[in-house]
Amino acid sequence: MASDAGTARAGHENPRPWHAATSGRTELAAALMIFGGVMAALEGISAIAKDNLFVVTRHYVFEFSLVGWGWVHLILGLALVFAGVAVLREALWARFFGVTVAGLGAIANFLWLPYYPLWALVLIAVNLLVVWALCTGMHREADTARTG
Repeated sequence: MASDAGTARAGHENPRPWHAATSGRTELAAALMIFGGVMAALEGISAIAKDNLFVVTRHYVFEFSLVGWGWVHLILGLALVFAGVAVLREALWARFFGVTVAGLGAIANFLWLPYYPLWALVLIAVNLLVVWALCTGMHREADTARTG
C-alpha cells in the first residue's frame, strides 16, 4: 500500500506569510484590543475636553498637561482599535503591532495612575492580557501548523 506520509499537503505548500490562522486566544486579544482601544480613546477625548472627572496632581514626576495625556491616550486607543480589527482579519503584522501598542498602552496607563487610578489599573490589566493572548496564541498556532 502506498503511504502519503512523505507528500506535502496542499494547504501547506504555499503558506501565506502575511496571514495567520486565528485561535480563540487571538480572537479574545482582538476583542480586548478593540474594547481597550475604544475605552482609551474615550478617556483621551475626556482629558482633551478638560473634564472634571480627573484628579490633577501636583509635583508628579511624569506630569504632562491633562490635554497632553489626552492626546497620548487618544492616539494609543485608535492604534489599538486599528490593530484589533487587523488581527480579526488575520493579518500577521497586526499581532506584532498589537503587542507593541498594548505594551505602550500599559506603560501609558501606569504613568496615568495618579489621574484616574481605578480605570488606569483596569486598562493596564486589559493591555497585559492582550500581550499575553497574542504571544501565546502565536506559539500555539505555530505548533498546530507544524503537526497539522
